Amino acid sequence: MAVVVLVGALDTKGVEYGWVRDRLRRRGVEVVLVDVGIIGEPPVRPDIPRSEVAHAAGTDVRWLKEMGDRGAAVTTMARGAAEVVRRLHAQGRLHGVMAVGGSGGTSMATRAMRALPLGVPKLMVSSMAAGDVTPYVGSSDIAMMYSVVDIAGINRVLAPVLANAADAIAGMAKGYSASPAARSVQWGRAGGRPVVAATMAGVTTPGVDAARERLAELGYEVLVFHTSGAGGRSLEAMAGQGLFAGVLDLTLSELADDLVGGILSAGPDRLRAAGRRGTPQVVSLGALDMVKFGPLESLPERFRSRLVRVHNPSITVVRTSVAECAELGRRVAAKLRAATGPAAVYVPRRGLSTLGAPEGPYHDPEADRALFTALREGLRSSDVELRELDTHVNDPEFGRAAAERLHGMITAGRERAAG
Repeated sequence: MAVVVLVGALDTKGVEYGWVRDRLRRRGVEVVLVDVGIIGEPPVRPDIPRSEVAHAAGTDVRWLKEMGDRGAAVTTMARGAAEVVRRLHAQGRLHGVMAVGGSGGTSMATRAMRALPLGVPKLMVSSMAAGDVTPYVGSSDIAMMYSVVDIAGINRVLAPVLANAADAIAGMAKGYSASPAARSVQWGRAGGRPVVAATMAGVTTPGVDAARERLAELGYEVLVFHTSGAGGRSLEAMAGQGLFAGVLDLTLSELADDLVGGILSAGPDRLRAAGRRGTPQVVSLGALDMVKFGPLESLPERFRSRLVRVHNPSITVVRTSVAECAELGRRVAAKLRAATGPAAVYVPRRGLSTLGAPEGPYHDPEADRALFTALREGLRSSDVELRELDTHVNDPEFGRAAAERLHGMITAGRERAAG
């Protein structure tokens, strides 16, 4: 029978967890109820009590209660819950995990969920799910469902939300229990195909697709990350774990958002992990000609005099300036100079995006020249290879050339290791 693990503070959400547990049982799945509460007594009996969760974190639940520091208690119980769910999964007693909660409960439960491998079903019903869920999801595959109302008693709004969530995790857990090996994400060279990461945005899709197809022909499995902020963070996290044979980072728009203040920044550590790990990487400058903001009405006043385009109802883009492009060139160079493995930059001199093509609205030779010049100067006397091609970033020959160079780096590294 499929097993769903419920992780929650039963002292404050016990009624709701009892309701979800009963719904899951009616759907034909076994339930393991894990209590991460601290203060009051739970109205339902857990299968794994709070004392066991605290012990898994290396402490005593009575001490946590007496300490009176809610923040420290939440952090500790989250760490214990992560260890508990890891053990249950290793024992084959977890085929899906679900939780319901507000800010504290969401923080604890998603910390536990992030401890599980990709592919294991994870569902968080939260009053926080309509806002920025980055701290909760991280680089994991957690599904967030908005509760609409707070988790405070079963009512006409919360009941159908919880019913949908319970039915969803029951179905996912049953599917996972039937074929866990097929649904789990396996790393290494399964099937003989090494894994390569690539980055893409809508405005660089044709070029990246050409590169991806060429890498597939060369025998690689290619994972494409959307440069949406979250995509870049996921790439960096996985590259830092050494999961990739190489990285084809052709789209760096998140760096522009980080510099200028756009909404899709991946943070200051973007474009660092592969270099720190020594993973071969081929980098380009795709989409550095724009910064992404929200809907047009939300665009800050200081950018309204710039070259503005509505990308879609949710995204407005602003052309990067000459000064911004020069700074981006310096930042890319500095990050690549710090790489401990082979690195190359491929520069498409005819444009960085669909908007920046010679006939496009973001075609700005002066800004592009500032970017290229700063990059050249920043890489002078370094070991980073710099190649400039008289193509657009979306020309198929550009993508194929970058892919073949990455293949050459990976092959050379294997030959050195074998020799």
